[in-house]
Amino acid sequence: MNKMPEIVLFFLAKIKKLALHFKKKKKIKEIMMIYYMEAKSARISGRKVAWITSGGPVEPLIAMDVIPVYPENHGAMIGASKMGTDLCEKSESMGYSSDLCSYARSDIACATVNGGPIGGLPRPDMLVCCNNICGTVLKWYEVQARYFNVPLFILDTPFCHTGYAEEVQRYVRRQLDEYVLFLEKACGRKMDMDHLKAVGKLSLEGQRLWQAVLATTANSPAPMTAFDAFYHLALIVTLRGTPLVIDYYTQLLEKMKDRVARGIGAIPNEKYRLLWDNIPIWPRTRWLSEKLASHNACLVADTYTSAWCGTMKYIDENNFFDSMAEAYTRIYLNIGVDEMARIVLEMVDTYKVDGIVMHSNRSCKPYSLGQYDIQKIVEKERGIPCLMIEADMVDERSFSESQVSTRIDAFMEIIKQRKGD
Repeated sequence: MNKMPEIVLFFLAKIKKLALHFKKKKKIKEIMMIYYMEAKSARISGRKVAWITSGGPVEPLIAMDVIPVYPENHGAMIGASKMGTDLCEKSESMGYSSDLCSYARSDIACATVNGGPIGGLPRPDMLVCCNNICGTVLKWYEVQARYFNVPLFILDTPFCHTGYAEEVQRYVRRQLDEYVLFLEKACGRKMDMDHLKAVGKLSLEGQRLWQAVLATTANSPAPMTAFDAFYHLALIVTLRGTPLVIDYYTQLLEKMKDRVARGIGAIPNEKYRLLWDNIPIWPRTRWLSEKLASHNACLVADTYTSAWCGTMKYIDENNFFDSMAEAYTRIYLNIGVDEMARIVLEMVDTYKVDGIVMHSNRSCKPYSLGQYDIQKIVEKERGIPCLMIEADMVDERSFSESQVSTRIDAFMEIIKQRKGD
């Protein structure tokens, strides 16, 4: 018992030493390692942990010095580590349907065994759920709130079928006040609104930098691929509103601009430019990258990573808290198909793409249901071909390598013929 304080001090000193190291290196693996170490040692350091949905308003958590943890981000890690199938099967043995989101299934199973690539997520003190990405998160977070016996806050954002009504603004804005009250009760102290304003400015600056990084691929050859963007996305999701994000993306942007200036492309012989739609197929990103590169095709943009900077136009830098309501309501997955198609068409023009690869994602119905309509609109308006790949973002049982390989070969042959190659 007498040695406990020494152990705590040693552990915290270890984290601080590693933190100083990664600030110099600014490598994303080290940053994420420290992030999860700090979250897992939160009780020792006297901080609280909140699980939050990927589309949820994280800035108030940052302002309250609460460590945000993202089960969806963890799901992506599980998929990339090829651990998804086993965990999905475990959740199914617990009674959950195989038709449910594989992020939810793998996370629910993971919590019971501390599984996955990092030995389970840090235990939450509270959960924050925003339904702007899907309806599944509501039941998913209710399950986890019961399992961990912690309070749950739900931010309800009505679906914007054709626009953003004034009554929606008032409805969501009132909930933001309730969100602050929820955090104040959970943390036992008042929110510093001036600090929240400062966090909001950092968040907006981080989004601008992330958009600037993504925009570098409008150059030909593209200095990075969408597969690279999937990798670098982690910080704008997990640590949005912190100076670390600014530092990291400033450095990354400089690197991409240097590659553009020197004519260095991510694909050595880039000849064809493609756009990706939907969440990545995490267990097969390397295979897909190599497969497309074998055709001299570069995935230059995607609708997924751009979602974390796509609503900047709704943010008022001088009134961040109020404008959060619109920004978090009008994200890509919470708008009508016509507006989604308009965004895709804009990306087709901006990045000068020759074709679109659509991942018909078994796990993400909101992202997948309108894809055939978007495909028809794009083919009619821009006359470029679209490829539909049926798979799942985590569960490899829904992926057929031979089938996908054949479809990619046929798709690329169409593009080559259209370009006279």
